[in-house]
Amino acid sequence: MASAPAYLLSALLLGGGLTTAALAADDAPAESPAKPSKKAKRELTPEEKAEKASRRACKVEICKAMAGEVPAKGVISCDIVKTWREEDIQDMVGDRMSWPWGKAVCNSKLKLDRKDLRAAMTKASHKVAIANQTVTCRLDRKGDEEPYEVVVDLAPEVAFKNGKATKASANWGDVDAPFGIYPIIYSGTGLDNQTNVLGPEIVKLVNEFTGKKCAEVGAKPEKAPAPKTPVDEDDTGPAERKVDNGAPGRTVLR
Repeated sequence: MASAPAYLLSALLLGGGLTTAALAADDAPAESPAKPSKKAKRELTPEEKAEKASRRACKVEICKAMAGEVPAKGVISCDIVKTWREEDIQDMVGDRMSWPWGKAVCNSKLKLDRKDLRAAMTKASHKVAIANQTVTCRLDRKGDEEPYEVVVDLAPEVAFKNGKATKASANWGDVDAPFGIYPIIYSGTGLDNQTNVLGPEIVKLVNEFTGKKCAEVGAKPEKAPAPKTPVDEDDTGPAERKVDNGAPGRTVLR
């Protein structure tokens, strides 16, 4: 099992790169099951409000494509920005560790094919392979120290059966980070490539997105009917893109 900081940093990077992860966290701070947050609803900063409005616009486009409310052609392109407050990250960690940094701001550009999204909802089995994308996260540091900037590539894949996500993988690639934090990122993403520890979390977030989140914007996709005959096993299963199951690709230290 990855150490708590390695796992958490990988999850934050994933949240910045995978739209469903960022969008599923829109309405409330993330909470650790062992230590639920008791904070009252707080005011968003102007920057956080702008981020949320942009993510909502992206959410509407994706949900409409999945629900067949727009022609299944063309590409959805979104600039995803998600700020994770220090106290929210600490809630995610719970009692396992004390978060040593401040807030994290992650961003990426996501591109999704509308035809691919519709097929995921209507076909008995379908695999969505997101093109390689780059996630950049800035981690604030305590005091007057310069923030850490982490840049990681990933190419998530999600397998669907009858309109429901069943298996997924993040498929981490190159890592670029300062020396002080590089070993943590390297070990977290490398281990996830080997064990796919974040895969079930991706599945959970995708299904929450296609259900609850799309319903909130009035575009809940209709799931594909259950097949009457067994599905060919060759067409199902997790994403099969070959990746290096060891550590991420290029090593860049700054």
